[in-house]
Amino acid sequence: MDSPSRRPKGDPLPPRHHVEGFGQETDAATGVLAYLIGGPITFGGIGWLLDAWWGTGFVVPVGLIVGMGLSLWVVWLRYGSPRPPSDA
Repeated sequence: MDSPSRRPKGDPLPPRHHVEGFGQETDAATGVLAYLIGGPITFGGIGWLLDAWWGTGFVVPVGLIVGMGLSLWVVWLRYGSPRPPSDA
């Protein structure tokens, strides 16, 4: 039986599945794209709802900027920061 990969204690990110070959780059690219699209859409949507509720017009741009910033941060954490090799 395969044992689950060991991760550092307190690692907030879910474990990565292992993909080999060209699929590895494609998997990373689609993951990055999903984060970069999903963050601004989510936080922009929250800003739109708050604008509609409060009757203002400035929360959508703030939500879009915050969403993009958080997306870039998550991409850096998930794909850009070095991790120790797992014992597999």
